Amino acid sequence: MVLMDKLFRQNQAFAATDWLIDAVIALGAFGFACLQLTLAVNLLIPDDFMRRLMGIQAMVPTAMTVAAIALTTLPLVLRRKFSWAVFAWTLLSWCALQVELNGIALSVVGPLVALFTVASTRPRGEAVAACALAAAVFLFAPAPPDQSRILTQLTAFQNATLALAAAFAGYGLREHQERTRAIEERALAAERTRETEARRRVEEERVSIAREVHDITAHSLSAVSIQAAAAERLVERDPAAAKEAIAEVRRTSKAALEEIRAMIGVLRTGEGPAETAPTEGTERMADLVAYLEGAGVQASLAMEGYDRTVVPAFIDVALYGIAREAVTNIVRHAGASEAFVELAADGAAGCARLVVEDDGRGLAGADVSGDHHGLLGMRERARLLHGAFVAAERAQGGTRIEVSIPLAQKEEPHDRSHG
Repeated sequence: MVLMDKLFRQNQAFAATDWLIDAVIALGAFGFACLQLTLAVNLLIPDDFMRRLMGIQAMVPTAMTVAAIALTTLPLVLRRKFSWAVFAWTLLSWCALQVELNGIALSVVGPLVALFTVASTRPRGEAVAACALAAAVFLFAPAPPDQSRILTQLTAFQNATLALAAAFAGYGLREHQERTRAIEERALAAERTRETEARRRVEEERVSIAREVHDITAHSLSAVSIQAAAAERLVERDPAAAKEAIAEVRRTSKAALEEIRAMIGVLRTGEGPAETAPTEGTERMADLVAYLEGAGVQASLAMEGYDRTVVPAFIDVALYGIAREAVTNIVRHAGASEAFVELAADGAAGCARLVVEDDGRGLAGADVSGDHHGLLGMRERARLLHGAFVAAERAQGGTRIEVSIPLAQKEEPHDRSHG
């Protein structure tokens, strides 16, 4: 979307200055032609005797010559709106006036700019036709009767060569613009693909968390069912034990409700049934270390400060999922030789913390696609649990990922007006 907005602003700015640019080009061509009218012959043949011998007279601007130059240059202000009409007008005006005003002195800058415009805005066939027409006019246009034949031929050849150069330049500009447009279209398509992929990754995270909710619910309800059955059997024989079982039911259900309430916002926007495959928690961290070592990465794990008994099950599972994604990135993309994983849970501070470090290529190698979808998934998982996620380059090289998740999850606000 950012790229589309940028292109739209560029197109608007170009349209607003289009007429001004063409007016400046037309005035510039007019001034150049006036300057050439008075200086070209004198600079080309500075000796007055030689000019007389060749039948050439230095032009002195008059009202008629200025009007002739204006007829071949000022219409260029319309060159982009009516490219063929302006080209035909400037070329025919030059052909009709060059005999009257001495063809060597009347500049061809107007027809050349018009030819350049046709070649840069029209299809290739039209560009070739315009170039051939201009070259034919320049080569075979009638010359003034008192002008040297040799000089006439040299001038005709020069003008035809300039026409060919202008056509090639216009065609080259058109090819460059088409390639640029193709690149921009590919960039827009790639941006749309990245947005779609990002949404897909986020939805995958939602499905994964839905599995975690399923596991929490299944475990809690199983415990409630067992305690309820025990209370039912003991209610007459041992009322005290039955009361304790019922109290345990209440505690278990309360804990499960708190865990589910903390994650229910994740499920509100999800569509379709969630997968119910069992999830894994931090008891499998040793498997991640084995995975790293199997890939040739020297790994170390620190869990001395992590007490699973104070960490809710869904947070424990989320921490393991983030660690697994980080380790997968290290093996696949980082090119690291060493890695370090640390887990800590501070009951007093009320948060669980995960740190994953490596000495690989850094964030440039964190994701092979260049869009860091792995980092996006980890960040989304931490955000949904009201946690903080930081991925940064290490000073000594490599990447450091740090996640902090509060153990006491905030309850989602409710609109009491709707019950």
